[in-house]
Amino acid sequence: MTTDTNPAANESTRPRKLARRPAFLAIAALVAAGVIGFSFNPSVPPAVAEMAEAQQTIETPYGRAPLSFADLVAKVSPAVVSINVKGETKTAQNDGSPIPGMPNVPEDNPLHDFFEQFRKGMPKPPSKHTPSLAQGSGFFISEDGYVVTNNHVVEDADNITVTMEDGEKFDAKLIGTDPRTDLALVKVTDKTSTKFPFVTMSDKRPRVGDWVLAVGNPFGLGGTVTAGIISAHNRDIGSGPYDYLQIDAAVNRGNSGGPSFDLDGNVVGVNTAIFSPSGGNVGIAFAVPAALVKQVVADLQDDGSVDRGWLGVVIQNVNDDIADSIGLPAPKGAMITKVTEDGPAAKEDIKAGDVIVEVNGSAVKDSRDLARKIADLEPDSEVKLAIVRYGDKREVDMTLGAFPSAKKLASLRKDEPADQSEQMEKLGLSLAPAATIPGAGEDGVVITEVNSDSDAANKGLKPGDIILQVAGVDVATPADIATGLAKATESATGDKEKVKVLMQVKTGDQTRFVALSQKKE
Repeated sequence: MTTDTNPAANESTRPRKLARRPAFLAIAALVAAGVIGFSFNPSVPPAVAEMAEAQQTIETPYGRAPLSFADLVAKVSPAVVSINVKGETKTAQNDGSPIPGMPNVPEDNPLHDFFEQFRKGMPKPPSKHTPSLAQGSGFFISEDGYVVTNNHVVEDADNITVTMEDGEKFDAKLIGTDPRTDLALVKVTDKTSTKFPFVTMSDKRPRVGDWVLAVGNPFGLGGTVTAGIISAHNRDIGSGPYDYLQIDAAVNRGNSGGPSFDLDGNVVGVNTAIFSPSGGNVGIAFAVPAALVKQVVADLQDDGSVDRGWLGVVIQNVNDDIADSIGLPAPKGAMITKVTEDGPAAKEDIKAGDVIVEVNGSAVKDSRDLARKIADLEPDSEVKLAIVRYGDKREVDMTLGAFPSAKKLASLRKDEPADQSEQMEKLGLSLAPAATIPGAGEDGVVITEVNSDSDAANKGLKPGDIILQVAGVDVATPADIATGLAKATESATGDKEKVKVLMQVKTGDQTRFVALSQKKE
């Protein structure tokens, strides 16, 4: 055997016919992996076969590569469990309401259509208060029986059973849940001195392309292992402000709450959702990153809940048009579309149309960045906000509230009836006072028609939308809108032929800001 690593040299000395094809393939795999390079005869030295059998991973110039995952599986799988839950199905889920474990993705999210197809394709669920059984996955994080799983697996549980790899079952109790990250913590209530096998969270951020091993209980089959790679970081799946890992290891129903491991046997993520129009694996799954899992689990162990700061505002991203219309040098920050009544921000000089550009001196990239920054702070903590209001920057010191429950938050965000005919050719809109349109409420001006060739149509405005504000001024009639347009034109600087006019628009129960182009007179 030689140590010549030249592929061409290897090829030139390869026999034309092989007496032992399986042995040849095993050695060829090692050559391809860069372990050995050689010119050889058809007989395989025993040392090579022994090395191939004993070495489960090999070093390459780019890191370790597995020849088999068997050793890793043997190491981690005893700590992975099946979760069986008995409870009640409290609401039907085929009516457009959120499906447990599947985010209620907003319409402007690129994943919206796929999740909607999945939602509509699901079988009709049981009616209210029907006894139900659920299955998921989880994993031990301590020898005394703490198990991490998904919130949607156990949130409505009356009884929780943890099943080990060898089939042994233990009763467990719910310690706490965090719907915002879809994480939950349960603990085995067994009174014996059993010490459970457990795994730890990774301290390293995995790289895109790193191997990942998903272990769980898909379709109730029991311990199942799939392999893939980290496909992407920072995925927004429309479920709160947090980012998720995307992996391509096969994940199906029942894998929820199960871990994904790196080659060191540490947990890099908790599998929580799949991206699939059919409901089955298509190679796209999402996992809560280990760093976030550690933070949430520590809070759940402490008192069973996760406390987060709350501003009491509804926000949106700042695009180029909006930035131009209010004098921001770049489309950064988070624009407030509504101040929640009786919320923390309502007690300060904070208004719809303000853009929050800094929190405690740290720049805000976008609306999700602001949500994360505020959520990382404790309730009742003091915070300093840098706010831009139509070009003027100022600071506001305020005290955060506590992020409310989902039920309370929904009640707080319900808008009062408001916003929706004179024709305004400049904007391509026909308008009428909201007070003159049945069901439109008393505030704002209703759009009754939209010119399909107008900038308003391009920006997504449609009949039934209600204009609440133009250039920072509340409007109640088409004349108020004309006044707002004139104000925006007069205050515009530079020699551009068009100016951007910022409008606050209400669609259904949501409000947003839109910047429309307006020709200078």
